[in-house]
Amino acid sequence: MEWLIPIVLFVCIVVAIHIIMDGRVRRRIAESGASEDLVRTMLAADERNRAVSSLKWGLVLVLVGIAFGLIDLLNLRQDDPATFGIVIAAAGLGMLGFHMLAARKG
Repeated sequence: MEWLIPIVLFVCIVVAIHIIMDGRVRRRIAESGASEDLVRTMLAADERNRAVSSLKWGLVLVLVGIAFGLIDLLNLRQDDPATFGIVIAAAGLGMLGFHMLAARKG
């Protein structure tokens, strides 16, 4: 399990760099004299993306949680192939469900 620590650290560093760079790009666009409509549209699109991302990951995580409950009910071990299949299928169903909801909404 100790091999997980460097992986998580790497992911955290990448996310932090992404957030910093994204903020710098937005600030430069705002400072460059871009039209107020462009800045307002950018901020509105960013807010919509955050809301949509929360919906997507919420749906995926709920289905993965249900998958773990199903694994426990079926008394599967962690090294059974069916265990991996159930978790991966649940995550895939969450993504597909999200895209169906997004297509219906948009």
